[in-house]
Amino acid sequence: MNAVSYGIAGSLVILSLMLLALSVRALLQFRSLPTRARFMWGVGLLFATGAMLVESVVFLGAGSSLLLQVYVFFSAAIVGVLSLGATRILRSPKVERAYAYYITATCALVGVFSFLTPLPPPSMVSAGIITGDPPLLLLVLSSLVTFPATIVLLTASYLSLRRSWRWQTLLMIGGALILGAGGTLYIASFPVALYYAEFLGIILLFFGLISMPQAASTTTPVSAGQPA
Repeated sequence: MNAVSYGIAGSLVILSLMLLALSVRALLQFRSLPTRARFMWGVGLLFATGAMLVESVVFLGAGSSLLLQVYVFFSAAIVGVLSLGATRILRSPKVERAYAYYITATCALVGVFSFLTPLPPPSMVSAGIITGDPPLLLLVLSSLVTFPATIVLLTASYLSLRRSWRWQTLLMIGGALILGAGGTLYIASFPVALYYAEFLGIILLFFGLISMPQAASTTTPVSAGQPA
């Protein structure tokens, strides 16, 4: 590996640590003020951390079929889990409950078939970057998670902004949508988009989260769909 490759690998590791810090922070906030939104944001960020750690390991040349199976699952589950934290703003317990069952079932399907489907590194990795397409079955199953989840996030974002224009909420929503769009584009065979989306999404989530304690001391959350 040359200096540029080491620099890229180092940046991936640093971004992984940033994501891990964000997920831990969100889960700690959940302990102090338990809401499903906080918990789902923390878990979603853990999935994002796992995906970026896999990218780091694969870039360093330690790719394996198991790691790629984990990566395909995480790429779909990130946006699905994040969207579960936004459904309460729809103010329909029946819709919220039905959507939670749906995302849980489809994520479980993606997980099962991801680990049952061989994903050899030569067909999925080029120059240390995960660029190959998963088999058609995984693409279809993943789209059952990512497309509805992206629609839910967009709808919740629109409703949230109509009710409150807190700039912290805008950053959090923007970061989540960009991360989710990156996962969707990866499934749609634009893998490089996921790398850029992760970077930009992390930055937005980072600045949104670090400003939340000050905002929480002066405002009361409108709903659990507004991440804090």
